[in-house]
Amino acid sequence: MQDELNQFERNEVWSLVHRPKDINVIGTKWVFRNKTDESGKIVRNKAKLVAQGYTQVEGVDFDETFAPVARLKSIRLLLSIACIKKFKLFQMDVKSAFLNGYLQEEVYVEQPKGFVDPHSPNHVFKLKKALYGLKQAPRAWYDRLTQYLIDNQYRRGGIDRTLFIKHHDHDIFVAQIYVDDIVFGSTNKTKVDEFVSVMSSEFEMSMVGELNYFLGMQVKQTSMGIMLNQSKYAKNLVKRFGLENGKDFETPMSTTLKLDKDEKGKSVDQSLYRNMIGSLLYLTASRPDI
Repeated sequence: MQDELNQFERNEVWSLVHRPKDINVIGTKWVFRNKTDESGKIVRNKAKLVAQGYTQVEGVDFDETFAPVARLKSIRLLLSIACIKKFKLFQMDVKSAFLNGYLQEEVYVEQPKGFVDPHSPNHVFKLKKALYGLKQAPRAWYDRLTQYLIDNQYRRGGIDRTLFIKHHDHDIFVAQIYVDDIVFGSTNKTKVDEFVSVMSSEFEMSMVGELNYFLGMQVKQTSMGIMLNQSKYAKNLVKRFGLENGKDFETPMSTTLKLDKDEKGKSVDQSLYRNMIGSLLYLTASRPDI
């Protein structure tokens, strides 16, 4: 928790001011989670201070909120290009990415619980930069990152706005942005080092290394090509929907069977059903046979 607040100080996220009159002050809360690797092993404990964005008032505390994110198809296409061009992909994430986004609006938040200034308990923080939980935070971060990359001669994709490309002679560099996760690679290793240097000079980065786990996909890069699997994701699905003791069948039921409504049957939980279907659709990233 203290590390999180230290980052706020380093990034000059806010300043302590007198509580303004007749101004909406947004609450804050702590969120704790464990970050795991592809095998499910806990690699880091994270404490994050987030704003209670649901108390924001549109037109007062925020205006534009939309920020594009990479689609799964784009990630698969990037993996395909890496296979064809025979280069390795790397991954990094930006520590507290949203703290780098500049706010256009005037926003105030409460002091975090457990860290209230004893000399100014009634003061509030005026935000200079975005905070996780704010409705406009993804937009502010995306604008800041995009502008920085464009200023460094990286070209943004015309259709996929989260893709950045840089050409040099016969070499190509590509980077795909997914919020605070960045997957990148190049046919020239020097361009990879250059990108890491550029990003690290402006933002606080972590976990720089070969791509092996991303968006629930386990990625194994070898000289023979790239192998994808989602075994961890699949196991979590089975557990999530209470099917650990279920029996497996290659074909669960006849494909010629005609179905009709069971008038006396128990109603299906539509939310649970949609969750199952959506989760199975995501599995097709590595299992197109489903």
